[in-house]
Amino acid sequence: MIQTIGISIIVSLIGYFVLDVFVDGILQNSFAKTVVYLFQKIGMNEIDAIDLYRLIFWKNKSLIIGGGFLTLILFSFYLGMSKFTTYLRQVEAGIQMILDESNDKISLPETLFPVEEQLNEIKGTIKEQKRNVEETEQRKNDIIVYLAHDLKTPLTSVIAYLSLLNEAPDMPEEQRAKYTRISLEKAKRLGELINEFFEITRYNLQNITLEKKEFYLYVLLEQVLDSFTPVFRNKGLKCTIEVDDRIVIFGDPDRLARVFENLLRNAVSYCNPNSKIEVYGTIEEDKAKILVRNQGKTIPDHQLKNLFEKFYRLDEARSSETGGAGLGLAIAKEIIELHDGTIKAESQDGYTSFIIWLPRKKEET
Repeated sequence: MIQTIGISIIVSLIGYFVLDVFVDGILQNSFAKTVVYLFQKIGMNEIDAIDLYRLIFWKNKSLIIGGGFLTLILFSFYLGMSKFTTYLRQVEAGIQMILDESNDKISLPETLFPVEEQLNEIKGTIKEQKRNVEETEQRKNDIIVYLAHDLKTPLTSVIAYLSLLNEAPDMPEEQRAKYTRISLEKAKRLGELINEFFEITRYNLQNITLEKKEFYLYVLLEQVLDSFTPVFRNKGLKCTIEVDDRIVIFGDPDRLARVFENLLRNAVSYCNPNSKIEVYGTIEEDKAKILVRNQGKTIPDHQLKNLFEKFYRLDEARSSETGGAGLGLAIAKEIIELHDGTIKAESQDGYTSFIIWLPRKKEET
C-alpha cells in the first residue's frame, strides 16, 4: 500500500512537471512545434496543424494532461495492488498449509518475513497442541486398559474366597477369619479401582468451581494428615508437620484439601517403606509456601516435567497396586492455579518435593 501511494505521488509530480515545463513553461515553443510537425506528418498543412494544436492544447490542455496522468496513476495503483494481492495469496497459501497440517515449512517473500515467522510459529503451536491431545488421549486409553485388567484380579479373588466360605460352613474359625480378611482387602481394592474409573469420568465432565472463605492452613493440613494415619501405619511411615499457625488462606478449603490429599497419596505411593513424609508451611512475603516431601527414587528430569499432565503415571506405578489413574497431580495443579497459586516438583538425592505457593490472607489484628 505504501509503495502504491509513493508511485502515485511520483507520477503526479511528473505530470505537474510536464504540464508546467512543456505545455506552459520554457519548453512550450519546442513542444508546440513538435506537435504541429507531427500533425503535418499525417497530412495536414501548417495552418490547419497550428489551429488544431491551439484547439486541443490551449482550450483543453489541462483536461488532456490530467486525463493522461490520471490514467498513469490508476495504472500505478493497479500495479501496486497487484503486488499486494500477490502477497495476500501467498499468505493464504501459508494459512492453507496450516489447515492441511503440512509438514513443510511456510516460505514467503523476504518482504513478508515477519508474517512468515508468525505463521510458522502458529503452525508449530497447533501441531504441538494436537500432539499433546493425542498423547493425553492415548495415556487415558492406556490407563483404562490397565484398570480394566487390574479389576479382574481382586474380583476373581473375592469370588474365589467367598465361594470357599460358602462351600465349607464347618471351616475352622481361624481359616474362616483369614479368608474373610483377604476377601475384604480385595473388595476394598476393587472399590478403589472403580473409583478411579469414576475419577476419569468426573475429570472430563466437570468444571471445578470454588467456594472461598478464610481458614487456617495448619488446621486444614492437620485434618488431612489425620485421615492418612492408617495408611502411614500400614506402610510403616512417619509424617512430620511444621506449619506456621499464623497462615490464613482465603480459598476453598474442600478443594485445597483434595490437593493435599492427592499429594500425600502420591507421596505414599512412591516413598520408601519405613521412611518419612514431611510437610512444611512458611510465610514468604504475601504468599504461603507449602512443601510436601517424601523419600524415594529420584525422578529423572524428563519424567519430572510431565508429572502434572493428566493420565500420566511413572512407569513403576503401572504394575503397582497403589498406582492410580494419573489424575491426582493434574487436578491438584488445576485447583492451585484457580487459587492464583503455583505448584512445581523437584527431585534430587532420593527426595521428591512438591512446592506450592498460595496467596495468603493476612490475619486481621
